[in-house]
Amino acid sequence: MTDVLTSAASRAAFPQPYAYARHELVEPDWRRFPGWADVTEADWRSAQWQRSHCVKNIAQLRAVLGDLVEDRFYADIEADIANAATMSMLIPPQMLNTFASSVEPAGAGSLTEAFYADAVRRYMLPVFSDRRTDWTSHPHSSRDSLHEHEMWKVEGLTHRYPTKVLAELLPTCPQYCGHCTRMDLVGNSTPSVEKLKFLVKPDTRLQEMLDYLRQTPGVRDVVVSGGDVANMPWPRLEAFIAELLTMDNIRDIRLASKAFMALPQHWLQDDVRAGMERVAMTARDRGVGLAIHTHVNAAQSVTPLVREATKAMFEAGVRDVRNQGVLMKGVNATSEDLLDLCFALMDGAGILPYYFYMCDMIPSAEHWRVAVWEAQELQHAIMGYLPGFATPRIVCDVPYVGKRWVHQLHEYDRERGISYWTKNYRTGIETADADALSRTYEYYDPIHTLPASGQRWWADHALESIAAADAAHADA
Repeated sequence: MTDVLTSAASRAAFPQPYAYARHELVEPDWRRFPGWADVTEADWRSAQWQRSHCVKNIAQLRAVLGDLVEDRFYADIEADIANAATMSMLIPPQMLNTFASSVEPAGAGSLTEAFYADAVRRYMLPVFSDRRTDWTSHPHSSRDSLHEHEMWKVEGLTHRYPTKVLAELLPTCPQYCGHCTRMDLVGNSTPSVEKLKFLVKPDTRLQEMLDYLRQTPGVRDVVVSGGDVANMPWPRLEAFIAELLTMDNIRDIRLASKAFMALPQHWLQDDVRAGMERVAMTARDRGVGLAIHTHVNAAQSVTPLVREATKAMFEAGVRDVRNQGVLMKGVNATSEDLLDLCFALMDGAGILPYYFYMCDMIPSAEHWRVAVWEAQELQHAIMGYLPGFATPRIVCDVPYVGKRWVHQLHEYDRERGISYWTKNYRTGIETADADALSRTYEYYDPIHTLPASGQRWWADHALESIAAADAAHADA
């Protein structure tokens, strides 16, 4: 007994850095918002109702929230739309309902500070006061930060890795995230960004993708994405998957959908469940892995409806549902936030934590991005708490390289925030590049995370650095 008491006293005196506690999932009460006070549960569970009531502008947001947030909050959004936003506003009710879900409204303006502080709001509904004013964008930021368009084999089909391709079936989503890495193509244009458009007709484009895959037996893994596959009518998506399943070389198919969390009602529709059962049965018979990859960034987004959607997909025969989050300051860039999210995914919904990507170097994203050394510290901090198979890897998606664990860098200039990376394969644009496997490739930390000397260097040499990088890539 003494040993037990001593052990308890020791635990109290020297607590673990993170204390695990299982929490039951909660579906926030949407009726707390004035605009949804009369919405029935049947309507809420309807994918059609959810889609038709997405919030697309400030007027619609006001209609939902009323005076629960102050005018200054709406003005802050308006300023962001006019000056910085790379994505237009599109938020499904299911997702908006998770904003400030633990705070009960208590009158006019009572949710203002809770909305400002909310993790999901920070990346789904940016406000101008969130953005940095010193370096809004990194000098090396770009609209297509991963250079995917350069690696298109046909329009929308990126062949970067030797055995894997990314098939962007469509340029729309049921929701638009402020940090979207495909902000140059996905969604509607904003005052800051005139979006690119697919030029080839959709049916022709998809057929060209399938033709390329049939002619390229070295590809075994297809990520079917966009945009978001939840925005493609199910019969068309099923037909594309069915064609993939006729190819002997395709052994893994991953369907990418943030709507699995933002609009789980879509995945609970009878036609989607029945269709998924058909393709899953074919995949199982052929020994092909069929999985869904979603994108959850905060524990509060994991609700009972998300758990229900996961269960429905497992019952249909999907092999795995995995999460690929994005590491962002103000959202999840602490070890406690990451572990809370991982346990909510696993314990609450049966979703496997898989990756956390460092936020890509797109314009106007510096307030979200973390430095490589910060990501390394976070990877260290979450080790040992989760099962090994469910401990997510924090990765840096290095331009012209691809995903690299954050400890895999080759060199690191901490003063200037430049990390150097190597790779062990040639991307689709380097098949004749003799130096591709010996060259180093750069990734850049946010300038505000650098020491004063590094910040001064960038202030003096930003244009020079861009010119040097452009020349190096031109030579390559």
